[in-house]
Amino acid sequence: MKTVLTGKGFKLLNYWVWLKNKEKYGEELLLEYVPFTTVYEHKGNTEFLLISQKYDLKIRIECKWQQVAGSVDEKLPYLYLNTIEAMPENSVMILIDGAGCKAGAIKWLKDAVKQKKYTTEETENKNIMVFNLTEFFTWANNTFNK
Repeated sequence: MKTVLTGKGFKLLNYWVWLKNKEKYGEELLLEYVPFTTVYEHKGNTEFLLISQKYDLKIRIECKWQQVAGSVDEKLPYLYLNTIEAMPENSVMILIDGAGCKAGAIKWLKDAVKQKKYTTEETENKNIMVFNLTEFFTWANNTFNK
């Protein structure tokens, strides 16, 4: 993902470094380790925040990889609620891949997003995207080759 977006001209930078001197780094950024306060009111971090003045984008990106059976997929409802209630950006991308998710987990997440489950009038306009790596590559190529 980093390779694709830096190849599209985004500067990869730590969020805290950027925060200290925003003017120095331009307007096409891929920031790492971006903080937010979770639905549990704890400190949390998201892998990336994509900011583009050229494309008028500000997208928080949460990455999940489940190579073998485990518990990442059991955390998807928590992640989804955080995208709705806790992440301040109007656009959030969940990039999830790997063959280890339980049957139905990613389908549940995509259905929840499509049906806008658990949203309120205040949060129903959030743009939440769920992609696997192939879908992400297609999205990036279509979005940034205009």
